[in-house]
Amino acid sequence: MPSRPVARPSSVPSGVPIAVLHERVNQWYADEGRKHLPWREPDCSPWGVFLSEVMSQQTPLARVEPIWREWMARWPTPAALAAAPPGEAVRAWGRLGYPRRALRLHEAATVMVERHDGQVPATPEELLALPGVGAYTAAAVSCFAFGIPEVVVDTNVRRVLARTLEGKAFPHLTLNRAEAQLAADSMPADRESANTWNVAVMELGALVCVARGPRCDDCPVADLCAWNLAGRPAYDGPPRRGQSWHGTDRQVRGELLRRLREAHAEVPLGRLEDAADDRLQVMRCLDSLVADGLVEPLSGSRYRLPV
Repeated sequence: MPSRPVARPSSVPSGVPIAVLHERVNQWYADEGRKHLPWREPDCSPWGVFLSEVMSQQTPLARVEPIWREWMARWPTPAALAAAPPGEAVRAWGRLGYPRRALRLHEAATVMVERHDGQVPATPEELLALPGVGAYTAAAVSCFAFGIPEVVVDTNVRRVLARTLEGKAFPHLTLNRAEAQLAADSMPADRESANTWNVAVMELGALVCVARGPRCDDCPVADLCAWNLAGRPAYDGPPRRGQSWHGTDRQVRGELLRRLREAHAEVPLGRLEDAADDRLQVMRCLDSLVADGLVEPLSGSRYRLPV
């Protein structure tokens, strides 16, 4: 749960000197972090930061950047996106995955226009009230767009803290209260350091302390890391199954949306029902896309993106 930094103890329960941890991770980010990403540029607008945070959920940044640039060129403000048909947002989403995010972005832009004079709201409370915005996105936008040092906790942050401070190979499958508290307790007290820490520890998890094959030899805190010092014990928690793709409903939904995006017109059912070998699966996925608001059914068994 996001909270602003307060005075921290000199070390967390593992005995790791937290001030040294902050200093090294923040310095590593200054030297090695991907500051060339456009949403990390000092002149990036809050809207650009907001877009990047929504787009990068469960999506590699290398795939996000070209789509982000296209969106910013086409819809540089919330008002520009809100004025476009929602189907255009879905079309422009391309193959980023989880396309409902495109609709939520359109809805959020509309709310920004209606309630916030076309601006991205700054506070976590206002951000949480936007469609599709959860605790992570609200905290991240508050921090990265407005310099409010909320506690930002994503999968990468959780993994770094689990290894460094708890001596575990992986965090729990889902964020729990204890992990949220650990993240809050690990924040620097100084505002500027806290804001840097939020992006730095996230970046460390994305580039060095990765899930598979962590690059401990390149880690700035390897000599402090409880997991590394314990000999990198194997994970002994619940199974962590990777997500399959081929033959899944997600793949079929993606193929249906691809055909609708590329058509730029109404599409008859006959051009959709062979999106998978199993026609019943196709129809089930098509129905789910309609239920999610991503596809509009028309008379004569025709479909289109929402307008």
